[in-house]
Amino acid sequence: MRMLSNATDAFQSYDYPVSAEEIIEGDGDMELELPNGTERLGDALSRSAPETFESAEDAEFAAFSGVSSKAIGRKGYSDRDPVCMGEDGPDEVSF
Repeated sequence: MRMLSNATDAFQSYDYPVSAEEIIEGDGDMELELPNGTERLGDALSRSAPETFESAEDAEFAAFSGVSSKAIGRKGYSDRDPVCMGEDGPDEVSF
């Protein structure tokens, strides 16, 4: 996905395995261009549990999983989607 293209390039520069802490220290200030604003890579990675990545692809998946609601379209549009990590969502409603 285009929004993480600069982060994807940065992930390729590390020797794996590498910890999330090391990536945050090296590239945490990198700005991710999201559909509804920007966010620091370090903020996205810090939302996932501290871990060691075995590959650049693992780091990229963690970054995708950790981006905030700035990465989505209309917030609350679907009652089937889980809320973003670190955010409170609407109460579940059963019909």
